[in-house]
Amino acid sequence: MNKRMPHFHILICFVGLFFLPQALPAQPPGQKLIWSDEFSYTGLPDSSKWKFDVGGHGWGNNELQFYTNKDTQNAAVRNGVLVITARKQDAENRNYTSAKLLTRGIREFKYGRIEVRAKLPAGRGTWPAIWMLGTNIKEAGWPGCGEIDIMEHVGYNKDSLFGTIHSAAYNHVKGTQKGKGIFIDEPYTRFHTYAIDWTAEKIDFLLDDQVYYTVKNEHLTTKEWPFDQPFYLILNLAIGGGWGGKMGVDNSIFPAVMEVDYVRVYQ
Repeated sequence: MNKRMPHFHILICFVGLFFLPQALPAQPPGQKLIWSDEFSYTGLPDSSKWKFDVGGHGWGNNELQFYTNKDTQNAAVRNGVLVITARKQDAENRNYTSAKLLTRGIREFKYGRIEVRAKLPAGRGTWPAIWMLGTNIKEAGWPGCGEIDIMEHVGYNKDSLFGTIHSAAYNHVKGTQKGKGIFIDEPYTRFHTYAIDWTAEKIDFLLDDQVYYTVKNEHLTTKEWPFDQPFYLILNLAIGGGWGGKMGVDNSIFPAVMEVDYVRVYQ
């Protein structure tokens, strides 16, 4: 009996370690959580934090989806996550539906860490994004308002993540955008953390707390660096478009789902 006791203790320790709950990610040094959505509720996304962009006009990228308004078939919170679902479904002049959530007019941010934990949809034709636009977009237009793409993924380019900035001087129309694409392990079956650390001097792009790209302020003009103003946050799942649809759309993938575990902003 005594000889077996050590093995029993080892088994208990192993089981205890296996079932320990995961700790929350460490708070960035010197910063505090100022805004978040933990999606600890059920139903439509919290209207005190999110609104919907609605329509099917291509969104400047020849996208194929119609973004619906407060439709739980396309955007719903359940089991602790936000689920954005793209469907093969006719709506107005489009053959796909999806959702685009944003904080415009509700909460905007200037500097800090913006962090989103998400699992991405698989399949050719999907184009999920976590991104930001300057609040002066009506006055300055795009790309003068500035754009920060915290995470973009196109389904035909498997296991790849892109982080990019756009401005009047640096944008994809001119082919001068500043960004980087990197490999990401199992983006369709695992949650990963996508983030930026944004200051007046630079923007760091992070995957799972590791910096993979940095854009520095050259201290020229707002044409190069329009990032000293408030920006609003956007979560969306597009279908097709100039980039996402470059290799066509595989209609067998629908419904395609993007899941968001949390959104957190630290300053």
